[in-house]
Amino acid sequence: MHQQRFLFSNEPRYRWQRHVVFWAFWTLFQASLYASIFVPDITVYLQRWPITFIESLLYLPCHIFLSYTLMYFVIPRYVVTTRYVTAILWCALLSLLTGVMAAAISQYIIIPVREALGADAVMRRGPGLQQRAFAQAVLAGLRGGLTVAGLASAIKLMKHWYTEGQRNMQLQKENAESQLQLLKAQVHPHFLFNTLNNIYSYTQGRAPVAGQLVMGLADMLRYMLYECRRPLVPLSKELGMVEGYLELERIRYGNKLEMHISLPQHANQWGIAPLLLLPFVENCFKHGTSSMLEQPWISMDVRLQKNALMLKLMNSKAPVQHRSEAHGIGISNVRRRLELLYPQKHELEIREEEDVFIVDLSLELDPAPLPQKTDVAQPELTA
Repeated sequence: MHQQRFLFSNEPRYRWQRHVVFWAFWTLFQASLYASIFVPDITVYLQRWPITFIESLLYLPCHIFLSYTLMYFVIPRYVVTTRYVTAILWCALLSLLTGVMAAAISQYIIIPVREALGADAVMRRGPGLQQRAFAQAVLAGLRGGLTVAGLASAIKLMKHWYTEGQRNMQLQKENAESQLQLLKAQVHPHFLFNTLNNIYSYTQGRAPVAGQLVMGLADMLRYMLYECRRPLVPLSKELGMVEGYLELERIRYGNKLEMHISLPQHANQWGIAPLLLLPFVENCFKHGTSSMLEQPWISMDVRLQKNALMLKLMNSKAPVQHRSEAHGIGISNVRRRLELLYPQKHELEIREEEDVFIVDLSLELDPAPLPQKTDVAQPELTA
């Protein structure tokens, strides 16, 4: 278990340990290799090893530069996203820069160090001689840089594929558990809507506000039962459901609640995981406005910046409130869903100040799914 955490955990201490072990191994390996093949007529291995070890340390910045630019720039941006031509061009450019850096280190640092150590005679026929042409030094520098960068990139890709496999397995497991829970608690939709239809008809003439509440609740249930079956729903429908929920709360609170809502008008081209935003709004009322003795308020601002959704949600809260009450299971679940569905594509910050809760969410959206025909007729409420 500890070995698995060391290899795959993203905790800072394990990441630092992995990187330190990797570069220590590479430095020792390179020093030992070149000490073995440098000069045939110098038979004292231990006489050559300290010099090659120092040179390995001096070349290390070039190897680190190429390895990390490939691992954290080229691979996540272009290889994982299957933009292979651009990835090849970046690899060629970065390799050339690494070769030039290595050649400059060889000509202007390695040779003076050798002279200071009196190693010119020892390294007379070794690589990096002062008489070597700069182009040859570039090619020689690429040899070690491409070797270690290729090894580091292979480890990065293996870790990515392992993490993706684990994430997919977790998604499948949670999806199966969710379906099982739905089956256990399933109520036939037509029975539910027929019952709501009877309540709506009964309240139309006697209690118009109650009828409006029943209609709003039916719209929300229809969305949850029929629209949320797909992995993505149009953002406009998700925002419409949130807006409907807010309208129900507005009716419930009456004039006691001050509400400021700003939603984008054109959101049909982007898709979002269903019921992803609702827990944040529910949390505002559950842990904020419902406990206010005086005038409660809520502010929700949703903006689109290209394919990014920017949500800022604020609500008032009672001056004295325990922190443990502010974070329920709904927020924990939505955090988990964001980690599984939008890895490295979201930023979520929840802050609690003296008299306000603040939620900041940025989310990279996917294109909206194409409309699909359904064989199930969706029931409507009728007067």
